[in-house]
Amino acid sequence: MKLKLYLDTSVFSAYFDDRAPDRQAQTVEFWERLTDFDACTSQLAQEELDNTPNADRRKRLLELLDKLTVHSVTPEMKKLAECYIRAGVFTAIMMNDAVHVAAAVLTRQDILLSWNFKHLVNRVRRAKINQVNVSQGLPTIEIIAPPEI
Repeated sequence: MKLKLYLDTSVFSAYFDDRAPDRQAQTVEFWERLTDFDACTSQLAQEELDNTPNADRRKRLLELLDKLTVHSVTPEMKKLAECYIRAGVFTAIMMNDAVHVAAAVLTRQDILLSWNFKHLVNRVRRAKINQVNVSQGLPTIEIIAPPEI
């Protein structure tokens, strides 16, 4: 059985980000192994990619979605994201991060993959997220960076 992965927007962005060559290379390497996993993202990631100012880069980023399942953002996901905010896991300005986590949890992914070390790939935050999940009767989730998989 393949691991189920949710990719946040940073994993798409890093694919073409030549300002961080090591991160870019690790991201490209991950994408080359994408078929080893059951990978998905959400409509939120698609909307964030749609906001890429450079039209050529935006087109190339959106093409990466072709290999993934894109889940709609549901009212339940927004409600769970708000629960994370009320619990102090995220601040209100971090709503999109909270929605990414909620989407990954509620679509029953094994892992949320991200390059966002400040807001997501963070042991303390992951513990708080999983504490909320357990209190809500939801599964826990791993949140890691692409090189860890």
